[in-house]
Amino acid sequence: MDAYTPQLLALGLRGMIGKGLRSQPVIDAMKQYGAVYFGAVGGAAALIARSIQSSRVVAYPDLGAEAIHEFVIKDFPVTVIIDAHGNNLYETGPKQYRKDMP
Repeated sequence: MDAYTPQLLALGLRGMIGKGLRSQPVIDAMKQYGAVYFGAVGGAAALIARSIQSSRVVAYPDLGAEAIHEFVIKDFPVTVIIDAHGNNLYETGPKQYRKDMP
């Protein structure tokens, strides 16, 4: 989906949930449009779903689970992996621990 993400961000998408890395063009677009990337651990879908108070498909219903949804959430148990300034926990996290290793 990274190939389409900058265009979706330009159209108003402001948050994404996933488990993997994002490309630099996506991170650049996130900074430009003020978007965030939330990380979730595998197997946590049931826990995360309990935080969703309402949901509606706003685009691409034919994509099923990959459709664009609007959520109203409360106490959302995810981690901000990449913030709207481009700070990337997938990069800063490992660096923090590597510096203490011989």
